[in-house]
Amino acid sequence: MANLSPFFTLLIAICCSLLGLPALAAADDGESVLHSEVSRAHNQSLFWGPYKPNLYFGVRPRVPQGLWTGLMWGKVNDFDTLRSSFRYTCEQHEGLAGYGWDEYDVRRGGIETIHDVANQVDITVSFVKVPGGAHGGSWAARIKGVPRPDAPADLQTMLTYYIAQEGGGELEIKTDGTDSGFEGDITFAGRSGTLGDYKLVVSKGIGNHPTSDHDLAARRQPGKTTIRSVQMPDEVLWQAKGVVFNQLSEGITNVANTYTTEDGPPAFLVYQLENNPGKGNLHIVQKIFEGPFEFDVLFSSSSAGKELTEADVTAQIKSNSDAFSDKFSKIFELQAPFKDDKYKSFAKNMFSNLVGGIGYFNGHQLVDRSYAPEYEEYNEGFWEETAEARARRQEKLEGPYELFTSVPSRPFFPRGFLWDEGFHLIPILEWDNDLALEIVKSWFNTMDDDGWIAREQILGAEPRSKVPEAFQVQYPHYANPPTLFLIIENFMNNLRKMNGTLPERRETLAFPESPLESAHLDFPELGEAYLRSIYPLLRLHYDWFRKTQRGDIKSYDREAFSTKEAYRWRGRSEAHCLTSGLDDYPRPQPPHPAELHVDLMSWVGFMTKSLLNIADALGMTEEVEEYKKIKNAIERNLNDLHWSEEEGCFCDATVDDFEEHTLVCHKGYISLFPFLVGLMKPDDPKLGKILDLIGDEKHLFSKHGLRSLSAQDELYGTAENYWRSPVWININYLAIVQLHDVAVQEGPFKAKATDLYRRLRKNVVDTIYKSWVDTGFAWEQYNPETGQGQRTQHFTGWTSLVVQIMAMDDVPAVGHVRDEL
Repeated sequence: MANLSPFFTLLIAICCSLLGLPALAAADDGESVLHSEVSRAHNQSLFWGPYKPNLYFGVRPRVPQGLWTGLMWGKVNDFDTLRSSFRYTCEQHEGLAGYGWDEYDVRRGGIETIHDVANQVDITVSFVKVPGGAHGGSWAARIKGVPRPDAPADLQTMLTYYIAQEGGGELEIKTDGTDSGFEGDITFAGRSGTLGDYKLVVSKGIGNHPTSDHDLAARRQPGKTTIRSVQMPDEVLWQAKGVVFNQLSEGITNVANTYTTEDGPPAFLVYQLENNPGKGNLHIVQKIFEGPFEFDVLFSSSSAGKELTEADVTAQIKSNSDAFSDKFSKIFELQAPFKDDKYKSFAKNMFSNLVGGIGYFNGHQLVDRSYAPEYEEYNEGFWEETAEARARRQEKLEGPYELFTSVPSRPFFPRGFLWDEGFHLIPILEWDNDLALEIVKSWFNTMDDDGWIAREQILGAEPRSKVPEAFQVQYPHYANPPTLFLIIENFMNNLRKMNGTLPERRETLAFPESPLESAHLDFPELGEAYLRSIYPLLRLHYDWFRKTQRGDIKSYDREAFSTKEAYRWRGRSEAHCLTSGLDDYPRPQPPHPAELHVDLMSWVGFMTKSLLNIADALGMTEEVEEYKKIKNAIERNLNDLHWSEEEGCFCDATVDDFEEHTLVCHKGYISLFPFLVGLMKPDDPKLGKILDLIGDEKHLFSKHGLRSLSAQDELYGTAENYWRSPVWININYLAIVQLHDVAVQEGPFKAKATDLYRRLRKNVVDTIYKSWVDTGFAWEQYNPETGQGQRTQHFTGWTSLVVQIMAMDDVPAVGHVRDEL
């Protein structure tokens, strides 16, 4: 390419100024220079974060090996509470009245509150980030505790701050102390290849300390901060709770060997670490407070040029909170009937916990690439053969892989799930376009050469420790709903709007106060470059889907418009179809290689529609024509192979005893899928019957949302009852979106869709809100009869879509259709 024109040189200078980037020297390719500089600034702003979401609070950088820290605490008024209620990893039903982020922005930081009933203390963690320099900038955490109303006046809380340096480097204490501990602030100096030189300061803090006239108090001095410094293998460092207890046990043993029950010291002295600071890759910092407390942890990168102070942290906390509230009101402007302040606080909490659950994972995963013949699933009884093949344990560790992703639930699912992630990114894309694109890119970077992406990303020993052995291995012929296509298509639509097609949307899509969040929208050359780079990966994944999940039409003499477009989820058993994401939803019995799954056909149609739109935006004429033909074939075959006129819905298919095509209709989420993914036209007569099914209270509609299975089905509420009655928010969200689309277009079902949209939207929001008020948590699913949250606690993954639902238009009612439903 020729040298830059003076105009383009000036344009780049302006762009860099807007983004806060240094001025750039002239280069042969201005677009690539802009791209590299935006990428550099983008990576720096995302470098640090609470990227260990399995911990109540754990900070790490977005690199495989570096410094990471974690907070632990427990009550030490007695000997029993600490053993049962020592906090570190997020756990379900652990005696908390709620916890999570009240405000959080991944580029700035936020405020997390933890209501610890068992330990009788409420802890607030304020986390701030200050990007700058060559190594990701600086950060700080302010940790504050306030006794709960039922706490004793002398509530004694032990705080442990865990500091680990992985992958070599240096980390040592620079503050002088005494044998019994440290009086004031403690400074650590560190150096590593990924972080450069840095300082980490743990402040003295504010608060009283317990006292005792026991002679051990003279030696251990609970008013001081104590440190244990040790050198440990990297592979052990993640087992922090066990490591800390091992260090505590030495001091406990010394006490037990010195004192009897009658003359023993109080619990807080027994649990105090014996001071032993020095060099090492692990430093355990311990403070013991009585009553309320507060202290700071300040990490300052030398390349940033300025060390953080407590005053900086105070100012940054306020600035971040103000910015978050202002931005939230602009991005998620809640619509009637959800405009009250109570809904706004709820929405902030739900969204903040979604983005506060973003983590960085690095490590090996277990993959079985044996490609045993049984995995082809061509024989009757295939599920038994595949179970035998899996039992041969032919998996191997692959990697290491890296993944930047949000997680469904910090206590129960602290890892990446493929089909969950597309739903997670819907509100994230609205908030921070470029963050969502970064996460999508991270997922596609885990894809193999064939186009397969593991549906669960269990990277390393730490995530694997939370997963039952039966679910740890990933299989390259198993798929998962391709929801990431939702995000790329939405981004492409936003890019078109920003590029002049619909200029009136620019105000709500652009964020001038933080332009890195929208750089790929503000500068179309960056957005188009991203689309062109991701498109081949989308196509590879699409081709893998169509090849590996192909269903059989020809062998069973089925009549259909196309002899190719039919699909079957691989990985079925008699009780489950885990790969579909709908686990125990009823499918044809027994499983058969002739099965065809309507939800999978719908997902492939959805991918085709998305790729058609993206190819059209990129001017790929031949590809557009190819996708049009495939899409038409899929839509025709959905009718030919899956529509039941008698049942008035779409159904899975199999063959009968004479190997004739037959439909198996379990009315529920499966029945709606062509509608849910936007493959039905607003004037399609079949749409009227789908809307009838949605609105029928004897089947799917409830005052808490759409049931996953019809209340009239013989399997309703049976066995595991996972997807056999409960209300799931991701599917309800898809239904609400499609109902809205029908409601705002002219057509024969406009009034009916409007009524359903208004009622379903309110029912879903009210259900999630009430359960959140009652329990302090979002939940994985909701009981269709009571609205009570069920199963996984703190499920702030796709349940956070409630924020998006509250921000949708309050479509005016049209006519009177309630009696018709």
